[in-house]
Amino acid sequence: MGVLNVTPDSFYDGGRYLGPDAARAQVEQLLAEGASIIDVGAESSRPGAESVPAADQLERLDAGLRHAVARGALVSIDTTSPEVAERALALGARIVNDVSCLADPDLARVTARANATLVLMHARGPMSAQRGFSAYPDAGYADVVFDVLAEWRSARDRAVEAGLAPGDVWLDPGLGFAKNARHSFELLARLAELGHEGVPVVVGPSRKSFIASVDGAPPAERLGGTVAACLAAVERGARVLRVHDVRAVGQALAVARLAQRPPAQVEAPHA
Repeated sequence: MGVLNVTPDSFYDGGRYLGPDAARAQVEQLLAEGASIIDVGAESSRPGAESVPAADQLERLDAGLRHAVARGALVSIDTTSPEVAERALALGARIVNDVSCLADPDLARVTARANATLVLMHARGPMSAQRGFSAYPDAGYADVVFDVLAEWRSARDRAVEAGLAPGDVWLDPGLGFAKNARHSFELLARLAELGHEGVPVVVGPSRKSFIASVDGAPPAERLGGTVAACLAAVERGARVLRVHDVRAVGQALAVARLAQRPPAQVEAPHA
């Protein structure tokens, strides 16, 4: 899942793809790099970010979303707004990516009416209430995996009550959202436990602040940690990776697969 942020304030690439031409060009880049899903978001999910009116979101995402659909891509709309989701689904999106853990059940109703898929990411409260990057009390969870699953299941059940089939509600543990770095690493280490829900597990480690707990690196210097987190997630059963760097992650996954089961003969590189 390749990220297309059409926002002025996202933590890593805010403003880079806000213009229509830049958004369309990034769709082409993500597809060329091998993205299977284009995730378009017009509202930042960084800590402290305020909600963006639906009309503004729709204006920002229009060009990129339409272009991705026209190119035949599977498109995800990253929004917590039922109005934005409904419009995006009408334009051809097939997945709704909800970072609020279904704060508004109407989002599930809109998704169900369109026979689409809902990705429910675990979170606690709106982005505006987040204290900071990977800032959360260590004792905020008795057991972070058990607690995340329990809260996610509650949101999943509300989504099913709103009309979605259980298999159409995917699980994202929400690395970095209402979690400190230790929580995120523990979720990553125990990711296989989330696979028992029987739905695809979506993981979004890309450039996030928990990686910086290793060496203090800023977002632009967290590609190595992102790749390592993605490899660990896939090894533990993740089905979808939400990333900014599609080519680098795809290359790493391909090498890891070949290393596990090497081909009968590999041609030596030319000197």
